Amino acid sequence: MEATKKLQKLSLAALIVSLLPLAALVPVFLKITLPDGVRTVWAVCNIVLALAGLLFSLVCVKSERSRSAVNIMSTVISAALVLMMLGIAALALVLNFLQ
Repeated sequence: MEATKKLQKLSLAALIVSLLPLAALVPVFLKITLPDGVRTVWAVCNIVLALAGLLFSLVCVKSERSRSAVNIMSTVISAALVLMMLGIAALALVLNFLQ
């Protein structure tokens, strides 16, 4: 019972951490230009949050008892963000070598 409660809290934390990188879109919608240092810190935080969300949600999905729609949704969101970040990094490397 107590382990299930802990996994429920962890699954909620995984969903919140998975959605936090989407906060990077707020300045875009408000047409705010951020300084370079702030953008760098924001990017590093997004990478860390996406990886942490993926790790938390994988821990929750691993157990069949704690598998729920929230866990699956947070896993999909985190995996999509991590894949998108890996794709951007790969594209940057390819474009760097083409120049």
